[in-house]
Formats: sequence, C-alpha cells, structure tokens
Amino acid sequence: MADFDVDLFVIGAGSGGTRAARIASSHGARVMIAEEDRIGGTCVIRGCVPKKLFVYASRFAEDFEDAAGFGWTLGTRPSFDWPTLRDAVANEVTRLSGLYRKGLEGAKVEIREERAVVEGPQSVRLAKSGQIVRARHILVATGGWPSFDPPIPGGELGISSNEVFHLPVLPKRMLVVGGGYIALEFASLFARLGVAVTLLHRGDNILRGFDEDIRTRLRDALAHAGITFRLGCTIERIEELADGTRRAHCPSGTPIDADVILVATGRRPNTKGLGLEQAGVELGPLGEIVVDAATASSVPSIHAVGDVTNRVNLTPVAIREGHSFADSIFGSKRWIVDHATIASAVFTTPEVGTVGLSEGQAMAAGHDVRIFESGFRPMKATISGRQERIYMKLVVDVKTDRVLGVHILGHDAGEIVQAVGIAVTMGATKADFDRTVALHPSAAEELVTMRTPRAG
Repeated sequence: MADFDVDLFVIGAGSGGTRAARIASSHGARVMIAEEDRIGGTCVIRGCVPKKLFVYASRFAEDFEDAAGFGWTLGTRPSFDWPTLRDAVANEVTRLSGLYRKGLEGAKVEIREERAVVEGPQSVRLAKSGQIVRARHILVATGGWPSFDPPIPGGELGISSNEVFHLPVLPKRMLVVGGGYIALEFASLFARLGVAVTLLHRGDNILRGFDEDIRTRLRDALAHAGITFRLGCTIERIEELADGTRRAHCPSGTPIDADVILVATGRRPNTKGLGLEQAGVELGPLGEIVVDAATASSVPSIHAVGDVTNRVNLTPVAIREGHSFADSIFGSKRWIVDHATIASAVFTTPEVGTVGLSEGQAMAAGHDVRIFESGFRPMKATISGRQERIYMKLVVDVKTDRVLGVHILGHDAGEIVQAVGIAVTMGATKADFDRTVALHPSAAEELVTMRTPRAG
C-alpha cells in the first residue's frame, strides 16, 4: 500500500459518490472524496429535493379551494409569500447537506472541498492546494450540468434549473423552454403559484420517451391548468427590453415576453476539464464516460457512476451504482445494477408514475401486447367539484401474460408506482394482478380490477 495514498479517490460528493465512499470505507478502504461545490450534489442542492418541496407548496392553492366543498370556510383569501418558501427550502437544503457531511465524517472518509482533476490512471490533482493524490482506484461521480443546446444569441439572459430556486421575487410571467420532465415540473409548479407560464418546445409533444397516452393526457391537463403551449417551436434569440423584460424571438409566431426565461432543454455529463481524455478515458458524444455493466471505464482503475455516464439519470440509480461499485471492488461481493425495470415519476400536477415498457416500446421490442386502461374521476373530486381525472394503463404481453409496463397519471402516481414496481420487477402477470384483492376505496385498486382489454 505504500505506492498509494488512498485506496479510493471519489470526485464528486453527490448521491452516488457519497454512497460509494461510505460503503468502500465500511469495507476497510482508505477513502478521500473531493467536492468543489456543496456536499450533497444535484439532488440535494439543486434538484429533486428542493423541487419536490416547491411542488408541495404549489398544490396548496387547490387544497384550499377543494376544502370548501367539504364544509370548510377559510375566511380571508389565502395568500402566498415567495421569500418564505424560498428561504425555508434553502434552510432545508443546508440541513441535508450537513447530514451528508456527517455521514461521510462518520464513515471516516477524508473530505476535500476543492476541485479535483484526473492526472493519470491512478493519480488526482487537487486544484486549490496543488496536492497530487495517488489512488488505487478513482471514481468519477460528478453528475450532469444544465445545457442550452444549441447556444443562441442572448442565451445568457435565461436561467437554468440551478438558479430557479433562488429568484429574488416571484415573476409574473415565465417562459419555460423544454419539453422534458424538468421543464414540465417547473412549469406546473410555477403556474400553480400564480405565475403566467408559457412552455415552448421544439417537439410536437411533451415527455419524449414516455407512453403516448400519458404524454397527451398530461399536456391536456397542464393546458387546462393555465399553461400556454408553443409546440414545434424554437428560439432564435433572446433580448432584454428597457424595462428588464426578456423577449424570446421565434421563427414563426409572435415573440414571447417574460420576466424570467427558464431554459430546461437538457443536461450534459459534467466531465469538462476533468482531465479524463488525457488519462485515456473514453468519452461518448455528449461527454459521458463510457462504462461497462460494472461501472469500469476504458481505464481499468477509473470507474464512473450516476449521471456522468448518461445511462439512467436518476438519483436512486446513482446510489445503487455507487453501492455496487464499492461492494464489488472493496467488499468481494460482486453485483451489478439492473437498469431494465426502474420506476420513475414526474412531479407535475397531475403527477406521472411509470415503470417498465411503454406501449410503443413493447411493440418495438417485438411483443404482442394487450392494453388495459382505466380513466375515472377521483372520489375527492366528486365533492370538491374539481374537474380532475386519473388515468391508469397496463401493458401486458399476450404470450406470457406478463405485465410489461404500468403507467399512471394522477394524484400520488409516484407513490403508487413505487409499490407496483416491485411486482413488475418480479415478473408479475396480469393474472397475478387480477387475483390480488383490491383495497377499497382507493384509486390504486383500479390496477387490480381492470378486466376488459382495450378494443383494437
């Protein structure tokens, strides 16, 4: 061991990196981790955690309205204060970041709060101190970073999801650029906080890669909630007017004026300037680190987990990949992460929960499919008077009867699909669903009471 300062050097203290560092240390490895920003990474600092708290805040407006139908009188009209929410979320982020730090310290992981650059297959340079650290293994877990692709004139006048949590005031008008889950979640929550939201997307529909029935129904629900859609449209340039208004110019149609333009057109693996190419690490077309199923790069001593690999860019996946790496390299317990069946959610309102194959994906894979679906008004809406619908869909293989995919649009869709994801992962059949006794009254019971397949 005299040839190395540490057994493992981790670059990036996000969800995947911290999990790998802690597990490796528990197996007896000497571990050092470097983070140039705040400990916790994208999810904790500027991603799923603060975003979900914002989503909760945005749903209270409808809760107040719904209460009247159930006999509640709220008195004065409820009002919303943006700085109160913004600062409360920031405080929670700080608390969680501190817990991540304590977890690393408790695991006896040495923390370096500065940028780290790969110098070679088994060496890392700390940018601030200039120290060279010799490591038997290097793990890159630097995540992703927002991208505006392609760049446009005036693009610097927009903000990314990194900055949206810290707006000094709640804008009256917001333009959201993008059609993926990040764009839709922010468009949805800001619309429910009272902002006039326009969503611009170059595609002809939102949520590419999701089931078509979910895509269409979610778009219609968001439009009903007041979001204006400009689909099949791109931005040519952005300019700032004399009063500070941002004006987005499109090839066709009228320009769009907004107080804030949120650009959510995607994220790129955060590998720029890390020295990976010089160390011989193969990168993909988006800058992602090309890895095998065991997270190894083209350089055997350098591994990568999480969004920096651009495989499945979800926090729980990064965590499992980090755990798998540490167990396999330092714990003599080799296992790999199965990326085939992963539950995911889109925290719009209404919410999307999905696991397994969409109808289109199943057919493209050669399956002969039978579709079961149910659309209904939730019980709460029958008294509140809200025009709200829940939609559920099962994609079933005709030959094996196996449930290939479950897709839900509606309240608590993410919570429901997490549980049903266990069944799909285990290979449950439609007959297994059918023989499961329903929990009544609940929305989720529809998943086990669908008996008639869709015609055609």
